[in-house]
Parts: sequence; C-alpha cells; structure tokens
Amino acid sequence: MSEPSKKEQVRVMFDDISHRYDFLNHFLSLGIDKIWRRKLVRILSSHNPSSVLDVATGTGDLAIQISSIKPKKIIGIDISEKMLEIGRQKLIEKGLDQLITLKTADAEKIPFSDNCFDAITVAFGVRNYENLELGLTEMGRVLRPKGIMLILEFSHPASFPMKQFYGLYSRYVIPLMGRMISGNSKAYTYLPESVAAFPSGRNFIEILDKLGFKNTRQVVLSMGIASIYLAEK
Repeated sequence: MSEPSKKEQVRVMFDDISHRYDFLNHFLSLGIDKIWRRKLVRILSSHNPSSVLDVATGTGDLAIQISSIKPKKIIGIDISEKMLEIGRQKLIEKGLDQLITLKTADAEKIPFSDNCFDAITVAFGVRNYENLELGLTEMGRVLRPKGIMLILEFSHPASFPMKQFYGLYSRYVIPLMGRMISGNSKAYTYLPESVAAFPSGRNFIEILDKLGFKNTRQVVLSMGIASIYLAEK
C-alpha cells in the first residue's frame, strides 16, 4: 500500500492530539501564542470586516478572538473533525455558536464561491498544506477584491541568542513534552520539522507576490519566533 498523503497524515495526527491540543499549544508557547493572536486581531480590526473565513481553524481559538471585533459572520474550516468538535463545544460554552460556524473542509478546496469574504485568517496552518501555493490561491479566490488576508505562522529567528534558544527548544523540549502530554510520538516531532521546512520571511512574501497578492508585508513577532503576513487582493 502507498504511504498516506501529507494531508491525510496531518488530519489523522490532529484528530489524535485534539484532546490535548489547546493545553499543549498554550503550555509549549508559554502563553505567547495568545498574545500573537491578539496582535493579529488588532490588525484585522482596522479593516472592519463584515465576514471572516478562518482557515485551518482547529479548535477555533482565533475565530473566537476575532468575535471581539464584532463581524457579522465568522466561518472556520479545518480537515480535522475531532478538532472541530472541541471547537464547537467551546462556542456553545461562550455563547458564540450563532456567530461562528465551524465546518469540515479542505483548505485546498474551499467550499465557497468566489469573492465572498472580506477577510481571511490562518493561524499556524499554512505550513501544514500539502500544496502551499494551491491553498493560498484558494484563499485568494474566495477573498473579495481589496479584502485582507492575515497569516500567523512560525518563522526562523536569525539573531543571537533567540536563534540558538529557539533551535534547542524546538528540537528537544517541544518533542519531549509533546510526547509526554499528548501520548503521540510523532506530532510534536513534526512541529519543529514543519517549521524548519516552511519558507518563512522574504521567501514566503515572494510566494504571495508571485500568486498576485498586493501590498504584501511581514510583521515580526517575539524576535522572529513567529510572524504575521499581510496580503491584499
């Protein structure tokens, strides 16, 4: 039998760790991931979107934070149904299940018509795409003209001492703690490997430019551990 596609491996992996995902996300980032999401939402708020699509939404953390700027509609999509099940329960508990809808869908085959969202967001998801350019193209397709796309993703710190610290932390601490807490020996080894393979910084901006996005730019966070990429249609 042939080896499962990257997409299928990612789906199975996130289904498997869904029960511990939120805790590990915040624990392994020392809570800084919450600050990064708030930064993205502050940037998004200046564009006053009425409709937002949150791609690779997972358990809905970013979609929930986006609700604070009161768009009329938020839809989150993800390929992991078990992550979405947890997200839906969180929405009910927070009274947000009428504002935010979570749907099982593939980022490379987004089930919406052209030009239908004012804004599109992704937090720590694009590096998991099987075909990065196809996923970005699909996001551009459903984005309205002059709409904004914001992508929060890990990047590669370049300066001492953060480069050395992050290298050791991601290579040794994250896999060890992730394995101990989640019980999955592969998921938190995949994390640093996927970050290392991702074309961050100028390389990612060049991909966005090649695909026709406008006014592309990068906001560096926490000395380069993560970045927010902005692009307009």
